[in-house]
Amino acid sequence: MNATVLPSSALTATQALSDGAAPRLNAKAVPAEIRKQAEEFEAFFLSQMLGHMFDGVDVNSTFGGGQGESVYRSLMVQEYGRTLTKAGGVGIADMVSREMMRMQERSQ
Repeated sequence: MNATVLPSSALTATQALSDGAAPRLNAKAVPAEIRKQAEEFEAFFLSQMLGHMFDGVDVNSTFGGGQGESVYRSLMVQEYGRTLTKAGGVGIADMVSREMMRMQERSQ
């Protein structure tokens, strides 16, 4: 079992989507807030992608294994996602923030 911690914004969006409603943007959201949410989404996406990659990596029996290995590996993968995003990411945050700004402009 791979435990993944979602950012608070992802939980809100996930709950809204599970209810069948599209997530709503704050009508007064400033570009900095939108950018932060987009970067959190990109970090989460990259963590999920990297997590699947690390699932195929065998554990060194000398130093690893057990329940602790899976917990700390998932934390490490989350931090890799955040670090990649802070270093410029892969462009997902740019696209998401642009689209969120468009959605906000249309709703006003």
